[in-house]
Amino acid sequence: MECRQCASPLDRPGDYCLVCRTANADTLVLELDRERATVTAVHDGDVVSARTVTTTAETDEEQVSSELRSFAGQIADEIRRKRPEEVYATGDREVLRAVRAQVHYSFYRIEADDPIEHALERQGEAELEVVEASVAEKLGGTHSTLIGGRTGRKALEVVAEHPHVKKIIPGPIDASGSSSDGGLRAKVTRADNTGNVRLLVRDGSSVQENRVVTTADERNMGERVRDDINQALVESEFKE
Repeated sequence: MECRQCASPLDRPGDYCLVCRTANADTLVLELDRERATVTAVHDGDVVSARTVTTTAETDEEQVSSELRSFAGQIADEIRRKRPEEVYATGDREVLRAVRAQVHYSFYRIEADDPIEHALERQGEAELEVVEASVAEKLGGTHSTLIGGRTGRKALEVVAEHPHVKKIIPGPIDASGSSSDGGLRAKVTRADNTGNVRLLVRDGSSVQENRVVTTADERNMGERVRDDINQALVESEFKE
């Protein structure tokens, strides 16, 4: 494949052109299984490439981490080669976490029978503002007590990492609920008419409701953000 801008040959279809510095893929869709991953590159609604990466899962516990890291590294390399504007991902959560640890892209998590078609449909939506603030800035400015201590803060950090979250405002802790032995759990509630959501964090019999301010300005787009955040909480094993 040649670069769409300067016609220089590309090592792989959809690669970012290092000659004229032009992207040849605006979107990537990652379909992740534990031993097989497909990275599909899309530009202007058309699929320009689909590359499959495979591995053999180790049974030796001492080798599992390095094998998974190597597998994720090959997937991450495809992302870096393309330099896309958006990355959508579905599939194995362990693999997804390993890939996210190696790249600095925000992933939109999707669950659909046809993830590529689903990603293309979402491309047509109005773009939401991306908040460049750090996680600390989104959580900063408050001395409120957070439920669950360090673990509770980690759950809030998962939410704060989302590119369309502006601010998290911790609420009061209610200790009058029924006790739960499932450890700290969290979920995001249905978006309101302004696109903002609520993050409910439960630890034992205590519940804290935190206001999450997003860049959405109406319910439908807020629901998209909610779905993304809840998927992130699932992957981090916090979701109820």
